[in-house]
Amino acid sequence: MTAFMRAAGAALAILITTSTASAQASKIDAADTAWMIVATALVLMMTIPGLALFYAGMVRKKNILSTMAQSFAATALVSILWVVAGYSLAFTGDGAFIGSLERAFLAGMGMDSISPLAKTIPESLFMLYQMTFAIITCALVAGAVADRMRFSAFLLFTVGWLFVVYVPLAHWVWGGGFLGSAGVIDFAGGTVVHINAGIAGLVAAIVLGSRRGYGSENLAPHDLSMAVVGTGLLWVGWFGFNGGSALGANSRAVMAIASTHLAACAGALTWMALEWYTRKKPSVLGIISGAVAGLGTITPASGFVLPWHGIVIGLFAGAACFWACTVLKLWLRYDDSLDVFGVHGIGGALGTLLAGVFAVSALSASPDAPGIAGLLEGNPQQLLLQLFGVAVTITWCAVATYALLKIVNLLVELRVKPESEQVGLDIALHGEAVQ
Repeated sequence: MTAFMRAAGAALAILITTSTASAQASKIDAADTAWMIVATALVLMMTIPGLALFYAGMVRKKNILSTMAQSFAATALVSILWVVAGYSLAFTGDGAFIGSLERAFLAGMGMDSISPLAKTIPESLFMLYQMTFAIITCALVAGAVADRMRFSAFLLFTVGWLFVVYVPLAHWVWGGGFLGSAGVIDFAGGTVVHINAGIAGLVAAIVLGSRRGYGSENLAPHDLSMAVVGTGLLWVGWFGFNGGSALGANSRAVMAIASTHLAACAGALTWMALEWYTRKKPSVLGIISGAVAGLGTITPASGFVLPWHGIVIGLFAGAACFWACTVLKLWLRYDDSLDVFGVHGIGGALGTLLAGVFAVSALSASPDAPGIAGLLEGNPQQLLLQLFGVAVTITWCAVATYALLKIVNLLVELRVKPESEQVGLDIALHGEAVQ
């Protein structure tokens, strides 16, 4: 009888503890909320001014303002569309392919509302954080068609691409859709952000055709110092991008930030070394490109791997993206103005696959579920799942992007006139120029 009472008491204690933990898991936490406010600001900073400066520094002087305008316009446009329906379709409902409209125009979202996907912060903050991801993904695509795409065409394309490509993929991977449910892991955007933007950029570059004078004229960057400053802002902002994807002020966020920083360092040094060896001089453009390659490649794996894995992934990133931007690009003869595909597309795919190799189960384990192990921990199936996720992302993005570009071209010409390209998009499209 005594043994029975002890067992019953222990069972009751476990039940009370579990219930308390469950209640606490759905309670707004001040520390988590504070960190996620900072992370949201950091990710927004990645687009404006980070990406705006990074891209503007790598185009010619006559196209600086038009390039910056794309980043700022994407920020404003995507923010409104995200509130109207983007967030709801991506992160509510339980559909395998798309969410619901229960949060359209943020309906029913009160001060104390909590999303089941982020149980310790206000849902409004989770909505804003995810908004910044949508913003930078749309803005990234613009780099592939810099110097030649109409501003009006870019705006129309952004509207369609957000809802047809980005939102469904975000739901598939992060919002309870079929890829996440199947077991595909993507901590902060290897599929949703980087492969997505890279493939869209490649398709857009091919559809629009090469820039005027590509291969025969000097299309060198006007001011690399702007690009260096932009890279610094991107690098720091990436701590919010990857660290914030832990959705709380916790050890996993710190591990993600550590692996992110080390991957950027390794990527920069690898690209620099390869360029130094092949071209006899280490260019500033190469160093910052390697850093961004490391940052993009570690993104899907950052919350699943140890810091030293970040160094290894950064080494792979620097080498693979250098090859893609210097060899593959020449083989395929496409004009991706700012190497969105070579850096983000290749890096995102590589990082998504390497997440399936290096994932450490202890980092993703929780009281409710075991952690996710990768190939090196004896789980080869995870690598196959990652390959499946990469294939689905590439296929859907390529087909949908091509169709959208053709539709937009029926409404507004995608490409500016040759004379506008010659005089520069700043004057031709915006009526102003950098003095």
